[in-house]
Amino acid sequence: MSRDLNLFPEDEIGNVLWEMQQAGEDLSHEREIEFSVIFPSQELALKFGQLLLENNQKLSFCPFEANPDFPWEITAYPQMPANYFSISGYQELLETSSAPLHGKFDGVYFVKP
Repeated sequence: MSRDLNLFPEDEIGNVLWEMQQAGEDLSHEREIEFSVIFPSQELALKFGQLLLENNQKLSFCPFEANPDFPWEITAYPQMPANYFSISGYQELLETSSAPLHGKFDGVYFVKP
C-alpha cells in the first residue's frame, strides 16, 4: 500500500500514524492520546492546568527532570480518533494556549487502545 501524504504527512505525527496503520491498528476508533507541555515554573504550569480543567480536560501534573529550564509538566489526555487532523489540531491548540504562560510543547504519545 502506498502512503497517502494527505493522511500521513512526513513528520513525527504522520510517521507514527503510518506505522500504526501498517501494523494493522484501526485508527478510526477513538483512543486516549497524551500531549505534554512543559513550563519554567510550577505557578505557570498550574495556571495552564486550570485552563484545561475549566475545559473539561483530563490531565496530570508532575515535575519534569529532563529539562532544568522547564521543570514542570502538564499532560493532557483527550479521547480522539487517531488521525492527523485531530492530533495536529489539538497540538496547535495547546501550543497557542500555553504560549502566554511560556509553555513548551514536549510531545504527543499514542496509547494503545
